Amino acid sequence: MDEARSGRDPAEQVEVVVGVIGRAHGIRGEVAIDVRTDEPQRRFAVGNILRVEDTTRTFRVVSSRLHSGRWLLGFAEIADRSGAEQARGIRLVTDVDPTERPADPEEYFDRQLVGLTVLAADGKLIGRVGGVLHHPAQDLLEVDGDEARHLISFDSAIVPEIDLAAATLTLADVPGLLGEDPSDVDS
Repeated sequence: MDEARSGRDPAEQVEVVVGVIGRAHGIRGEVAIDVRTDEPQRRFAVGNILRVEDTTRTFRVVSSRLHSGRWLLGFAEIADRSGAEQARGIRLVTDVDPTERPADPEEYFDRQLVGLTVLAADGKLIGRVGGVLHHPAQDLLEVDGDEARHLISFDSAIVPEIDLAAATLTLADVPGLLGEDPSDVDS
């Protein structure tokens, strides 16, 4: 169910960017979307209402399809190519329940990870997740510690435990992970 129509109090929701309107496609107002969500099928479903970032202006999705690897959307508010060209660059957002999780239990939204306390395998405080970097080979967690900033591979072998209720993320005991010299680590 689209969050904007779920009946939840908007104050209890989190605004997330789901896409940016790209170039016009055809003459009937369809636009290509630069996707900013892991769940485009859900966010771009026909009938969903998307909002223009930092405004109350909305767009209602009337058509949604994947074409040559790109999402093409039609909006009730964009009737022709001219309107589609004028909308280029608009950042689209939606409000979501902050407790919402991806369908796969092994996945997390960036907003759920940012701010978590990062602990070493022995329970020692390392820092907090400051951001998530998405790279082609792997995702990285930016961990801001008191003494240093660490980039940690976001992989279940390196990050075996995430407890959203406790707001913690525990790292595996991997020598050299936090920049220490592996030869200095006791075996």
